[in-house]
Amino acid sequence: MSDRIYWSSVKYGSWRFYLAATEKGLCYISSPNRSFEELEAWANRAFGEYHLVEDASVLYPYVKELEEYFHGQRQAFSFTVDMHGTAFQCDVWETLNCIGFGETLSYSQVAGRMGKPKAVRAVASAIGANPVLIVTPCHRVIGKDGSLAGYRGGFEMKQFLLEMERHAK
Repeated sequence: MSDRIYWSSVKYGSWRFYLAATEKGLCYISSPNRSFEELEAWANRAFGEYHLVEDASVLYPYVKELEEYFHGQRQAFSFTVDMHGTAFQCDVWETLNCIGFGETLSYSQVAGRMGKPKAVRAVASAIGANPVLIVTPCHRVIGKDGSLAGYRGGFEMKQFLLEMERHAK
């Protein structure tokens, strides 16, 4: 039996995102302005067998909270997420969830918090594979020198999110 993955899209400013959720929670947010094929490719890797179902009503609670976040009215999300990755990736993503709103850590600090200070490259790779942009706050991870290091959503989005959080705090 295949899993159902519900999806919809949301716009914020000039950005359009695809969101996807299972019955367990939000499982994916696309990079801004990427094609629907990005969602399909991720679903193929994460689920193997699945059935994509467009349903804005299922995604509405997630869209509502994301819109509140973008407008500086929300600092944390109340919904559940359904993360799909390796055990190490899930550990990294859980560590990201401990970075407070408006705060940043370097990749080496994230690795250190995990008790794996020599695993900086593996941590960076896991952060890059984060399927739930914004909600699992990989945008809060910066270079050791304070630079805006890689981000699946792009540097413009990362800078926007960090500035928005600084001003909304």
